[in-house]
Amino acid sequence: MPRVVYYTATTLNGFLADDHDSLDWLFAVPGGEGGDEDFQRFLAGIGVLVQGSSTYRWVIEHEDLVAHPEKWPSYYGDRPTWVFTSKDQPVVPGVDIRFASGDVRDVWPQIRASAGDRDVWIVGGGDLAGQFADAGLLDEIRVSIAPATLPSGKPLLPRSLGADRLELTVVRQAGAFAELTYAVKGSAT
Repeated sequence: MPRVVYYTATTLNGFLADDHDSLDWLFAVPGGEGGDEDFQRFLAGIGVLVQGSSTYRWVIEHEDLVAHPEKWPSYYGDRPTWVFTSKDQPVVPGVDIRFASGDVRDVWPQIRASAGDRDVWIVGGGDLAGQFADAGLLDEIRVSIAPATLPSGKPLLPRSLGADRLELTVVRQAGAFAELTYAVKGSAT
């Protein structure tokens, strides 16, 4: 059964994006664009991606992916991507994008099936990861903490998860980032 992993980067003070859903702060950090060997190993174990609408829209607009869909495989390969949204979204031509809305529990059987025997990566955002945690479907939180702060923005995980649910399993330095991995107890997967 696939694991559900929320793998993301955050500012030192716990924001994923600024107030305008921008990740520009991340790309200003040396090494903030990925390419790390450990990330490539992580990605090799991923069967499907799950994103919220703000994350999806920022990525396709920032990279101009509707006009340049050939860029998508260099970031995510040919993995299916589920986007949770309540609004119409642009479609990247030739990419396996599946739109869903409502309770993550209702869509989970389809997400799990599309992952095959590999894991599910919750790319963002924090509220979507929180919905998976609320449903007992989140197995791991892997967060890279950047040497940057924002005065406000979108929080890493707008939920209360205490030490009774989180177990620190890995701490490592990845360039300018501190990476923490937590097992989430009480998962249903």
